[in-house]
Amino acid sequence: MPRWLPRAMLLALALYACFQLGSWAFHQLVGLLVNILIAFFLALAIEPAVGRMAARGMRRGLATFLVFIGVAVVGIGFVVLLGSMLAGQIVEMVEDFPQYLDSLINWINQTFHTELSRVEVQDSVLRSDWLRKYVQNSATGVLDVSATVLGGLFRLLTIFLFSFYFAADGPRLRRALCSVLPPARQAEVLRAWEIAVDKTGGYLYSRGLMALISGVAHYVLLEILGVPYAPALAVWVGLVSQFIPTIGTYLAGALPMLIAFTVDPWYALWVLAFVVFYQQFENYVLQPKLTAKTVDIHPAVAFGSVVAGTALLGAVGALIAIPAVATLQAFLGAYVKRYDVTDDPRVHGHRGYGEAVVARLQRALNSRNQAPPPDDA
Repeated sequence: MPRWLPRAMLLALALYACFQLGSWAFHQLVGLLVNILIAFFLALAIEPAVGRMAARGMRRGLATFLVFIGVAVVGIGFVVLLGSMLAGQIVEMVEDFPQYLDSLINWINQTFHTELSRVEVQDSVLRSDWLRKYVQNSATGVLDVSATVLGGLFRLLTIFLFSFYFAADGPRLRRALCSVLPPARQAEVLRAWEIAVDKTGGYLYSRGLMALISGVAHYVLLEILGVPYAPALAVWVGLVSQFIPTIGTYLAGALPMLIAFTVDPWYALWVLAFVVFYQQFENYVLQPKLTAKTVDIHPAVAFGSVVAGTALLGAVGALIAIPAVATLQAFLGAYVKRYDVTDDPRVHGHRGYGEAVVARLQRALNSRNQAPPPDDA
């Protein structure tokens, strides 16, 4: 056996053990890494406000704390207002449920010539096996729901804590990062950081503008239909549909449909039709233009980045995909050498360039035929 073989085998085993240990550690810490990534982008989003307050002489820690307090007050106030509205509507729906059930049973009897009654329907529902199984599963799932809620609160606290440190100690973090890099690399890092702040702010600006437009459009519809709590529902639709990716549109449209159903069941269908129509208008007309102008990326690239981010990190990836891709594109654009485009009709998509190509080939053939034969000598 060669002398180097035992050492090579030990080295291979050591590398394999290190790889397995690193893979295990990464899978255990992937949740924490995702939370840190969200916190970093949240810190980038509030950096302009914190920077302006710090430029006026306020300490960055106090400025960051005030910004977070403002965001928390607005968020809690909106949730409390929406919760009180939703609780009142649920109580009203429960009180009016017998009337809805009677109208539905009457419609079924008149349409299908049946003889159903509300008492028979209630008895069959209350004595059904699926209802008993549902109640049992709900009772056993209370602890799971409580654990999920507590885990979500802990994750939210972790994100806010890291984002507070990133925003309050932003200059110190940049100095610590630049201290281990040469001067040329320091300038690149600082430039990338500035681009990330601009692109993240632009993305939030575009989302906020789309939320405003969506809220105004749905407010007009709800006012026309006479649905109560139209302002709060419009704010709900605007914020949830824009800042919760993938399922935000469905969550945003479900609540106005529910409230409209308490007024008139047909109004719920009108709200559903308007939500579907506006979603198509936003996806194909409004969002590509606003996203391209504020984040400065092509609509197709924006759509592809959202799909890729969703595949990699789920809802979190869909939320941060566009600012991340915009930052990467703007940073790499400074290092890509560009040339002047040739004045060719094919560049502009003209279809009449075939004749020019044929004429060019004919001239090349004629010049070749007219050339003198080579000298054999």
